[in-house]
Amino acid sequence: MAKLLLKLQRYFRRKPVRFFTLLALYLAAGSLVFLHSGFSGEPTVPGSPRSPAAAEGPGLPYLGVMQLSRGFKAAATMPAGGRRHGPWFKSTSKEPSDRGKSRDNGGPRSRALRGRSGREKEEDRARYIGCYEDNTRQRTLRGMSFFDYKKMTVFRCQDNCAERGYLYAGLEFGAECYCGHKIQASNASESECNMECKGERSNTCGGINRLSIYRLELAQESARRYGSAIFRGCFRRPENVSIALPTSQLMLNMSVDKCVDFCTEKEFPLAALAGTTCRCGFPSTLFPLHEREDEQLCAHKCAAEEFESCGSAEFLLVYQTQVQDNRCMDRRFLPSRAKQLVALASFPGAGNTWARHLIELATGFYTGSYYFDGSLYNKGFKGERDHWRSGRTICIKTHESGQKEIESFDSAILLIRNPYKALMAEFNRKYGGHIGFAAHAHWKGKEWPEFVANYAPWWATHTLDWLRYGKKVLVVHFEDLKRDLFVQLQRMVALLGVTACEDRLLCVEGQKDGNFKRSGLRKLEYDPYTAEMRKTIAGYIRTVDAALKLRNLSGVPEDYYPR
Repeated sequence: MAKLLLKLQRYFRRKPVRFFTLLALYLAAGSLVFLHSGFSGEPTVPGSPRSPAAAEGPGLPYLGVMQLSRGFKAAATMPAGGRRHGPWFKSTSKEPSDRGKSRDNGGPRSRALRGRSGREKEEDRARYIGCYEDNTRQRTLRGMSFFDYKKMTVFRCQDNCAERGYLYAGLEFGAECYCGHKIQASNASESECNMECKGERSNTCGGINRLSIYRLELAQESARRYGSAIFRGCFRRPENVSIALPTSQLMLNMSVDKCVDFCTEKEFPLAALAGTTCRCGFPSTLFPLHEREDEQLCAHKCAAEEFESCGSAEFLLVYQTQVQDNRCMDRRFLPSRAKQLVALASFPGAGNTWARHLIELATGFYTGSYYFDGSLYNKGFKGERDHWRSGRTICIKTHESGQKEIESFDSAILLIRNPYKALMAEFNRKYGGHIGFAAHAHWKGKEWPEFVANYAPWWATHTLDWLRYGKKVLVVHFEDLKRDLFVQLQRMVALLGVTACEDRLLCVEGQKDGNFKRSGLRKLEYDPYTAEMRKTIAGYIRTVDAALKLRNLSGVPEDYYPR
């Protein structure tokens, strides 16, 4: 035996590579045996949990420890009392706390079972109704909606819908949340709701064109609220009022709240008060809400509220409810590759993201980007991930201003904004995010002067370069888009070569803000622009104004000058 060991020792001294190879194979084989012993136990069956002691057997001292560690990990992931939920749910559940402790995390069926058991535990907060069909053109839940392709959870969707007073919350495609007061579709198979929530892998958030719907059980009916309705103005009664506003009800004790609540329950975005009659409908060519009347014509006191106006039979007082107008919410990629690349060009801070939102609603097609912004993709701009030359999007966002980059596009919508507002908006975005604000220290520190010195000249050169090198450039001023959205959006859609019906554009007017329109610039206690800054920027404004007029275009709006 000693001679054999000596021969092996001499052999491996001459061949060290073979020695280390055999050693590695030996260690690998040992690791596989160890792993196999750890995962060869029986799966835990609900109702008969295995204790660590029961898991141990002769010659397998580590098996029980491994099963205990896996159980501890699962317990750490999901607290014993279930997820935290808001105070607006009833507490009526009598389900056992250990329901659904299965370790089977495999295919869609196991995920659906796991999701169902989670839903049963949550019946004290929101009752799971089932899996339902959905359609992008005719939504099952027709209230508010929002997307988050990174952090969507069941609770977040339920919470947002409940805060706005909706009866139902539905999740789709793992990341989309829809609210409503009525379910307007038929049931689907539970196996079709098979997509995990993007922000919560342990729960199911619908599927492709399939909604996982919950009924929100509020503690008190009086807690239900419909959110703040938006006042649209006083309008003359349309000629075909029964067609323009198809649903109505006589209300002898009329008030704004009663009419808004009635139209919200009937799933209409407009509530029109006509004396003692409440009318509901959509903005349409019969009732476009473009010609406001003097509000004094609608100043007729409500029967139930002394200090409210309720309009009259001839002049309607119109409010926009929290119901989302879904006639313009369906979006998709182009069915065939685009023949031309159209740029949506702007200086940063000029409202490009807001313009993209409007274009997507007006055309029904996704917009793309020269860059990639994950936060925009997560909020529903699905064209953000496509390469800008893919040809699948209706137009391409860009802030580029070089000749080579500009000449790569076949046509362009050039969005121009007041430089004073654009610079402040981009500064806010840079230091506070897409809808946030820069801190006071940034405005007072060295960041703001350096920013203006670098970015103000770019505001001018960006416009000048696109006017010089761009092909078929349509100039749109941000201020005109805000003031007369319908007309300006018609111009933009026409350049894109898409026929958008008037009703769809009217729908866009009601959904115009979107998720990425900053709610007005935060008022500073002082003017951040010094006299020297204003003098420099005024020179850039005059240069751009002259360049526009040289091409027989209207110059910059008048409000660019007074500072």
